[in-house]
Amino acid sequence: MSGHNRWSSIKHKKGAADAKRGKIFTKIIKEITVAARMGGGDPTGNPRLRHAIDEARAANMPSDNVTRAIKKGTGELEGVSYEEITYEGVGPSGVLFLIETLTDNRNRTNPELRKIFERHNGQLGTPGSAAWAFEGKGLIFVPKENAGEEQLFEAAVGAGADNVEDSGDRWMVTTERASLEEVRQGIAAAGIQGATASLGQLPKNKKTVEGREAEVLINLVEALEDHDDVQKVYSDFELSEAELQRLSQ
Repeated sequence: MSGHNRWSSIKHKKGAADAKRGKIFTKIIKEITVAARMGGGDPTGNPRLRHAIDEARAANMPSDNVTRAIKKGTGELEGVSYEEITYEGVGPSGVLFLIETLTDNRNRTNPELRKIFERHNGQLGTPGSAAWAFEGKGLIFVPKENAGEEQLFEAAVGAGADNVEDSGDRWMVTTERASLEEVRQGIAAAGIQGATASLGQLPKNKKTVEGREAEVLINLVEALEDHDDVQKVYSDFELSEAELQRLSQ
């Protein structure tokens, strides 16, 4: 059970109705625009776009926003051209980070991320300095109110998933990257609603942290996630059970 994932779930729940909603929408719009630019505006033939639209629905994004983002990606409307860059870094206690970004100016993004790491006792790394500690996976999140663990496990594993884990207020289904869409369809075919799917990175090994170390690392994650160009942050730490209980209160 990943304490870091569970902390992310706690934040996901707390942040759903707060002032960060606009920032969340902006990140999803970027992903929709890039997905449409790369694979076309039809979600039936573009899994990345379909996954981004699922995420938009889960965040209660208005459909007009989704439509405009798709049109910007396909060129029907004028839009900004974004570049996909993955950064690597090392935080306190040797915790490793992968940061996926969509930026229209790498000369801005690079130094700003470097400053964030330095403010939190870490450093931005060179290519390969952290990537070795992660493996690419398909990730599907399902709200717990939409499915019981046994029901979801049967549907997901039956469709080819690797595992189902407790992730706070959601279940996290992990798959091989090539199996993501097949598993997503299997979950939907079982009548389970509200699943959001994406390609992601999971740590091969996890470092358990608590106390002051946990606070510094959480602050670093939140600072990175708050950056306008950052789409996703992955790290190889998890919180101890005691720390999770304290932060959940």
